[in-house]
Amino acid sequence: MATIGQIVEQTSASDALTRARQRAALVPDCMVEARRIANTVIAGWHGRRQRGIGENFWQFRPYAEGESFARIDWRRSARDDHTYIRDHEWEAAHTVWLWADLSPSMMYKSTLASVSKESRALVLMLALAEILARSGERIGCPGVMEPISARNAAERLATAVIHTPLINGLPDTTMIRGSSDIVLIGDFLDDADRIMEKIAPLARRGLRGHVVEIADPAEESFPYSGRTEFIDPETGERLVSGRAEGLRDDYRRAYLARRENLGEQLRRLGWSFVHHSTDHLASEALVAVHMYLSGTPPLVSRSNTP
Repeated sequence: MATIGQIVEQTSASDALTRARQRAALVPDCMVEARRIANTVIAGWHGRRQRGIGENFWQFRPYAEGESFARIDWRRSARDDHTYIRDHEWEAAHTVWLWADLSPSMMYKSTLASVSKESRALVLMLALAEILARSGERIGCPGVMEPISARNAAERLATAVIHTPLINGLPDTTMIRGSSDIVLIGDFLDDADRIMEKIAPLARRGLRGHVVEIADPAEESFPYSGRTEFIDPETGERLVSGRAEGLRDDYRRAYLARRENLGEQLRRLGWSFVHHSTDHLASEALVAVHMYLSGTPPLVSRSNTP
């Protein structure tokens, strides 16, 4: 029997950070520029701009009686007969919680992909941390790192992951308070209803969620034929099929139905759902998630179509 997939060694967070920065560099400047997010942070990233305390220039507007003379822009006012105020934008840091599931099933890598699901999940998590940190956002990881606002948040998250390995499955979110965003990255191969039992309470608490499903291309296409042995990485249970190709159609129907069911239930909660395959560029999923976080959903919610 020819081997199509294997369980790989766990990726170190420091190596993943290097790749994360490379992936982040692929995102267009408008996606990584700090000002773009800072300008939409107020009111939960709903795209509303409002004047207030901040460093970024927003607009000139006519002076109104009673306002401080210190805010007058004399250079702009000298151009005509009116007096103008220089407004800045109200900047407020937003908290984004990032989580990558590193369950045993995430260690899978087939010959159709260049990286394991676990490696891609770490890269996406750290790349998001890198981009959001540039924007001045607070980055946290449930049970691993309290939210921080720092330019080196990605490095600090990578270090925290090294010293506090991420647990399997969905994280404990009891420490999350107030309105925040949470990005959950994993393969989500459990039954959709079971997953939603854990996610629905988060939505009821007011968390805005974004789920990124990571899949290996072999899991989607089921390229097996002949006598094939399947091993469950979670339990070690084995299944031997004499003619694996006979299972293909039923498997794909069940696999895709699970994904559609999960995606539909998440959308009903107001959460976003992005599907990503490890034979595609990580930047595709990165752009899609970043757009959801910015309040401007992409035209297509999946980074690729199986």
